[in-house]
Amino acid sequence: MEDEPPSPDSQDGSWWQRIKQRFCPCEIRSIDQMKSLVRQATETEVFPVSTGGLIDSVLDFHDLRVRDVMVPRGQMDVIEEGTTLPELLSAAIETGHSRYPVIRTNRDEVIGILLVKELLRFYANSQQPGGESTFDLLDLVRTPMFVPESKRLDALLAEFRLTRTHMAIVLDEFGGVAGLVTIEDVLEEIVGDIDDEFDVEERVNIRQQAPRRHTVRALTPIGEFNEVFGTDFSDDEYDTIGGLVSNTLGHLPRRGEVARLGEYEFKVLGADRRRLHLLLVTKLDFETSEDDDGSPAEEK
Repeated sequence: MEDEPPSPDSQDGSWWQRIKQRFCPCEIRSIDQMKSLVRQATETEVFPVSTGGLIDSVLDFHDLRVRDVMVPRGQMDVIEEGTTLPELLSAAIETGHSRYPVIRTNRDEVIGILLVKELLRFYANSQQPGGESTFDLLDLVRTPMFVPESKRLDALLAEFRLTRTHMAIVLDEFGGVAGLVTIEDVLEEIVGDIDDEFDVEERVNIRQQAPRRHTVRALTPIGEFNEVFGTDFSDDEYDTIGGLVSNTLGHLPRRGEVARLGEYEFKVLGADRRRLHLLLVTKLDFETSEDDDGSPAEEK
């Protein structure tokens, strides 16, 4: 007697089996078709929306390059070769990183990577009776990994895992240092932002520097900006204040460029080839009426 066909219940053991039953992925010929399939699967509750988001991120992951996620050169926290042990400990406490590029005279001369745990191990040993007391930073640094900014993220992740490395120095097409990238930067493209106790400050999008001057992260939602500044910028086309500034200038701004929107001036403090990072926002309007003594009124 022929075997009985498997019951529907026996094929319902995993989301992949259910998605094969419903949507026949054997006909998929492109990434867009796969994404459409994932959307249908989430809409029909084959698997949760969070799972669909992860699959979308993985499908996009192959097209991402190191330049898309790296920390730009100007925003790198680095350690200079002649830094003393107390200065190193102070810097580690202040910035909260676990690894630092070590440089000589400028950021194009990266000579190694310092792991804070190695620094703490040396410090602990130096406090013991008979422990080593002569500190030489170069004895603690590790050989840096260098990668081109055009390297694909999936290839970099594989290299990180193979070499058990967590940080790489990114080089531009001319061999200069363009920035750095960590394994956390890579994984965040799949799972989203990974915050720890040292990332709390990064979530502060708007910070007042003076009565009429603020620094604003480019990723600040336009709605949040409007709420803080009492503006009414539209978020129909752009979600972030950085997108609005880029649209106003007609191109991706470079550091130092200035745009004016309404009563506010936006100066680019941080940017790389792919995105804006930080803006200086200054309110421009002021009282034009005169005081009783005839002198111009002070700014609000």
